[in-house]
Amino acid sequence: MAEKPVIKIGYLKITDHFILGVTARKLQQGMETFQHCTLEPVVKNGWNEVADALSAKSLDGALVLAPTAMDLFKSGVDLKLLLLAHKSGSVLVKNKRANINSVEDFAGKTVLIPYQLSIHNMLFHKLLSEKGLKPGRATEKGIDVTLEVVAPFQMPEALEYDEAGEIGGFIVAEPFGSQVIASGHGEEFELSKNLWAKHPCCVFVMRTEVIEKNPEAIQEICTSFVRSGIAIDAQPGPASIIGADFLSQDKNIILRVLTDPPDRILTGELYPGKEDLDIIQKYMMDKMNIMTSLIDLDKFVDTRFADAAGAK
Repeated sequence: MAEKPVIKIGYLKITDHFILGVTARKLQQGMETFQHCTLEPVVKNGWNEVADALSAKSLDGALVLAPTAMDLFKSGVDLKLLLLAHKSGSVLVKNKRANINSVEDFAGKTVLIPYQLSIHNMLFHKLLSEKGLKPGRATEKGIDVTLEVVAPFQMPEALEYDEAGEIGGFIVAEPFGSQVIASGHGEEFELSKNLWAKHPCCVFVMRTEVIEKNPEAIQEICTSFVRSGIAIDAQPGPASIIGADFLSQDKNIILRVLTDPPDRILTGELYPGKEDLDIIQKYMMDKMNIMTSLIDLDKFVDTRFADAAGAK
């Protein structure tokens, strides 16, 4: 019998990638068995690491920011988007020392984002633009709010040591917002779901050559991800225990992310709708000028595995 291929999937320690953690736990405890592959989760520290690894083919697939995945595809990395990883799930946190009471109070401050090509950057841009404020990097002219890219796991510490209150806050995937709130250094300013209800953020992509070589294995993974997502939404208590271990985080913080409010993050709706992805790429091109052209979503999104997994 041929040896099962090892499928390496990259991820960050964020609740956006929790479906991978639950699937890995099911496999580890024998609650589920993959007939066609062995799953190997590969943790990364930041989005540049994930993007570089996909480009270098050291990962077979990844849970990655949707705009980053689209940009990689546009640049020639042969990927297919198979599922959403979740909907909603991020938070804009204000620094307690920065005296932020309204959107306008972010003017003159630095705000941390996880990556330029992220839904977080888009949502914060939308929030500021509606108040007539212009965000941008420190080198850009005429900006009101300075954006600084910082790896998600480093954001709580950056806020903790900002005694002068120069950092207005950060917008990022959970659990880092809830972590800094629990430590007393930040306060919740806005949930991403209130800026765009049920927005996509991270997606599951695989390299096309891996899909073509191992379609049965990819189907097993997608089906398990869909089931894991439904289980997380349905049973946040037990899920928070798995999440605490998978994300190296306090169980109560994970439970808060999953339940307060219940729709802070949604993992049970993973079907990859092209309409929402098109909204993202058009906004980033037309309003933000950080995408130079649009991709053909019909060539990028492969819904076969989502359909077979019952993700709709």
